[in-house]
Amino acid sequence: MNETLKRALSGAVYIILLIASIRYSTDSFFLLFGVFLLIAVYEFCLLVNLNVIFPFILATALYSLAYQYHLDRTYDQILLFIALLSTVRCIFFLFDDNKVDFNIFQKYFYLVGYIVLPFIFITKIPFGIKGYNPKIIISIFILIWTNDTFAYIVGKSIGKNKLFEKISPKKTIEGFLGGVVFTIIASLLISEYYIDGAHSVWVNIAIIAAIFGTVGDLVESKFKRVAGVKDSGAIMPGHGGVLDRLDSIIFVAPIVFLLYQILYYVS
Repeated sequence: MNETLKRALSGAVYIILLIASIRYSTDSFFLLFGVFLLIAVYEFCLLVNLNVIFPFILATALYSLAYQYHLDRTYDQILLFIALLSTVRCIFFLFDDNKVDFNIFQKYFYLVGYIVLPFIFITKIPFGIKGYNPKIIISIFILIWTNDTFAYIVGKSIGKNKLFEKISPKKTIEGFLGGVVFTIIASLLISEYYIDGAHSVWVNIAIIAAIFGTVGDLVESKFKRVAGVKDSGAIMPGHGGVLDRLDSIIFVAPIVFLLYQILYYVS
């Protein structure tokens, strides 16, 4: 089987499994992302050379608590604060040209803030005043996929200026801007024809998905570069590991949840 066909089939299975699990029930949704979380923890531990036993226990405990208390606002805000601290630290890490040598505290800080908590926020995002709405998280995935697709197409077609060459040589400024524009267009179509919601809210989510999704991809590339590997794993033929597939959404999720909190208090 050639590489293109393998990649296409693997991607199709991933998308079908993802959407089916999200739409079927809250239990299947939590179960799928619980499995994704444990695989991502394993991949991350390999990247930073961390024994996986305690991280597995920690991730399972935090994820289980989130499943039980997914509507506890105080608990959510504490987790969000930690996740946002990690987001800021990841951005500094991305631009740090010094030789990286993680100590044990830094490894666990990134494990919790960069890996575990974003998965928890992914499972919190579809819950609103009216309960579970799978269209919300599916729409965010569509925006991220739109950004990835059109950033590649535009960059391949007219891209000349590198975005962040030392981390991702193929990304261009033109591709990045093209991704932002087409993601905003997709958000308008989603809010008009797929899901009830103000256009302005979904445009804001689109901007977050495009900008922070790109940053998330770069951050994961930086972790891989430091580890000296091409992919975070090999569970998805032609696509790499779970982190390779979810690097954008795990960076986007805390920011979208922050937007939720702002909209809640403003309204």
